[in-house]
This record gives sequence, C-alpha cells and structure tokens, in this order.
Amino acid sequence: MSAGNLVLLGNAGGVGRAVLEQLRARGVPVRAMVRRDDDRAAELRGLGAEVVLGDLTRPESVAAALESVDRMYFAMPVSPDHLLAATVVAAVAREQGGLDALVSMSQMTVSQMTATSTAESHQQRLHWLAEQVMNWSGLPVVHIRPTSFLDNPLFTVLAARSIRESGTIALPFGTGRTSPVAVEDVARVVATVLGDPARHIGQVYELTGPRSVSMTEMAEEFSRALGAPVSYVDVPLEQWRTEVLAGVGLPPHTEEHIATMARLHRENRYDRATGDVQSVTGVPARSVESFVAARKQFYLG
Repeated sequence: MSAGNLVLLGNAGGVGRAVLEQLRARGVPVRAMVRRDDDRAAELRGLGAEVVLGDLTRPESVAAALESVDRMYFAMPVSPDHLLAATVVAAVAREQGGLDALVSMSQMTVSQMTATSTAESHQQRLHWLAEQVMNWSGLPVVHIRPTSFLDNPLFTVLAARSIRESGTIALPFGTGRTSPVAVEDVARVVATVLGDPARHIGQVYELTGPRSVSMTEMAEEFSRALGAPVSYVDVPLEQWRTEVLAGVGLPPHTEEHIATMARLHRENRYDRATGDVQSVTGVPARSVESFVAARKQFYLG
C-alpha cells in the first residue's frame, strides 16, 4: 500500500467505517487502528485497510500507528477516556510531526458551552476540553461537530420498537426541536476533508439534518416514509430514564450522557440547523423521511 497521503483512522466503527469505505473508493490508502485482531479487524482488511493493533490512550501504540501517516481521523465511542486519548494523540502527533491534517470528531453541543458551563453531560465536557487541547497543540486541526445522529438507537431501535407496539415514537423531548444527521452524511464530510484537507484546516463544521423539526413533525416524516400513521408521545424524563434507558444495561458514563442529551432536547438545546454538510460535500444532508424510507422493513418488522 502506498504511503502517499496515508490516512490513519483512530476509530473505524460507525462514522469511521463509512469514512474508510469512501476513502478506499477514491483510492486513498487507509490504516485503521483496532484494539483486537478479531472478525471486525478482518472485515476492515477486506475493505482495503491496513490494520494495526493499538490503543488511543497509550502513547507508544499511537506513535507506532502514526508512522508514515499524513492525515488522521480522531474519534472514540462514548468513553470517560476521551480527553486522555485526545491529549495523547495531540502530544504524540506534535512530537512526531508530519501531519497535514488532524480531523477530530466532537459534538455540536460544544458550540454552546463555556469553560464554566455545567448543564451538559460529562462526555460533552470531555469533548469541549479535547477541542481546547487540540487547538493549543498547534496541529492542523479540523473539528467536526455533528448534532445527534439519525442512526442513534433513540431514532432507530427504540423508535422501531414503539412503532411496532403502538404506532408511536415515545421519547422525553417535550416540545423541543431537533435536526438529527445521518452517519453517512457525517462520513462524507470527514472523507471530503481527509481527501483534500488544505482549505479546511482551522475550520469547525457543525453538521445537522436539513431542517430542525419538533417531534410531532418528525413523527409525520416517519408516517410518510412508512406509509403508516406514527405519532409522538412525550414521556416524562425520569420515567423514561427508569423504565427504558436503565433497562438497556449501559455503563453509567454512557447512560448519564444519553439522559443528558434527552434533557437538553427537552430544553430545546438541539434546535439548530446548518448547511455545512452541503457546503463541504456539495450534497445536502439526508432528511428524516428519506432515512426512514430506506429502512422501512427495519421499522415495520
């Protein structure tokens, strides 16, 4: 594999996997870091990636993975180690030199935060701090700040379950508006930046769907996509957290983050819409209706 413009994916799940597929389709060489050499690693090799074992919180493995790399995509699943990993990556990349782009996956909530704000989740606080570290590093950074994902279980697994049971989307968002974005759209932005980063360095891209909608309007989009009536049912936040979220079995850090996202939706903190997906890629973000229509069988069972 040629080392010219070699891209390191620090995470190849979700957005990262879609980025891998898009970069390989363009002939861009990709190295993917994984924690274990398992079936998932074999699948990444099958998609054309060079796979290396490593851990973003360990400087020695990050240093090895960055050898001959020109561009890096930094992302992690929801984790209390997010800030540690971001600091390790920034420190090692700065010491080694050679990167012409570090594309960092953040969250759109960061744009509404300050050094002393306390209303957000611990995970969102870690994202805010990680952005500060990367900015201070002097590296050629591009921050990607998506809003909530359409692919999130809130809008997929949980919505499908309640649609099948009662023809409803039952979430504790109240009258708050939201503009979720599809993973595939976020991946197109990331792949576009990694493919030709020069004009993007120093930019912050805030990624949303094409418009902000109330949950009643979202239910109407589901109805049109599925050809069946779907309505929104507002569930009290604590009831939803106790009866639904607690039963999923998530780690406490992740559960707190999702519960906070729900509360911030209810407080209308997700009422945002930008054109950044289209401005970067030339293609508009996918609508809720289009996303659901492409997965009709999944929602209806």
